[in-house]
Amino acid sequence: MATLKAVLDFLDNLAPRQLQESYDNAGLITGYPGMEVTGVLISLDCTEAVVEEAIGKRCNVIIAHHPIVFKGLKSLTGKDHVERTIIRAIKNDIAIYAIHTNLDNVSGGVNNKLAGLLGLTNLRILRPLKNLQKLVTFIPGNDTRKVLDALHAAGAGNIGNYSECSFNVSGKGYFKPNAAANPTIGRQNVREEVIEDRVEVIFPGHLTTPVLAALREAHPYEEVAYYLTALENTNQEAGAGMLGDLPAALAPEAFLEHLKTRLGLACIRHTDFTRPIKKVAVCGGAGSFLLPDALRQKADAFVTGDVKYHDFFAAEDRLMYCDVGHYESEVATKELLYDSLTKKFTNFALHLSECVTNPIKYYN
Repeated sequence: MATLKAVLDFLDNLAPRQLQESYDNAGLITGYPGMEVTGVLISLDCTEAVVEEAIGKRCNVIIAHHPIVFKGLKSLTGKDHVERTIIRAIKNDIAIYAIHTNLDNVSGGVNNKLAGLLGLTNLRILRPLKNLQKLVTFIPGNDTRKVLDALHAAGAGNIGNYSECSFNVSGKGYFKPNAAANPTIGRQNVREEVIEDRVEVIFPGHLTTPVLAALREAHPYEEVAYYLTALENTNQEAGAGMLGDLPAALAPEAFLEHLKTRLGLACIRHTDFTRPIKKVAVCGGAGSFLLPDALRQKADAFVTGDVKYHDFFAAEDRLMYCDVGHYESEVATKELLYDSLTKKFTNFALHLSECVTNPIKYYN
């Protein structure tokens, strides 16, 4: 049997929790890592009905995109749907895990799935994160390869389609071990001169802990000299929204039909637009904050959910602003998680929730 920790480790590698937004509550909400997994139910939301479905399907883990708890709970009295859901899950030993804005912010996450459903190609992050760090360290030449291999294994040195990237230059390093030191090179109380390589690598900020651990483990020196610098460079592998191209430009009405068919929509709220649509920006969930980015990238359409009335005016006829609904733009996240988990785990049952958790209904 697999433990919940194995599942959590896999999900944290898929979408590191350090990439979640500050307001979010991604992670384990109920349950404990050491529990054995008997079955997993995957849902967009965790509701009372979803917990009942998990009980019926003998699943003791629910993986949801949206956290059931956003704010701290001061009591558990069952006074609202959040408390009732948590109580029911705890009473039945069901773990609840949320993988929310961290899954939004990875290149293969929610927005990649939405873009794929629309048939977009040439995908790139709409608003890349600025979370890159540069590590500079100094290594005696004979050990440079060993240390670099350890840094690369920890995730440093990846730039777009290239891996194991670094910059090295040789120079002289000077140091004087004191009487308490145990130097790898040199003697106590004697100034030493060593030919060293200055090595520079970059990595996403959420990998700082494992990268520094790898550096200290592989480096031969008792005291490792290094420094970190936050970079203004954007990280093309993480960020909000996605931008892509349709295989062929579509007239506005044809594009709306395309959205309706591909996403199974009952309706679309949108602004007027008269020009052909080729370049499309998307953001699952509430993505109005990315409209300036879609305009700056000269997208012909921006597809998201939860657009407020006054926000539609901001499109200013420069693109077609499409509100397809929060639930509708993210419900395929269930399939994304299911496909990822089934490739990794075969020793417990995985189920897609059959509950339609969308609280919004449409009258036709």
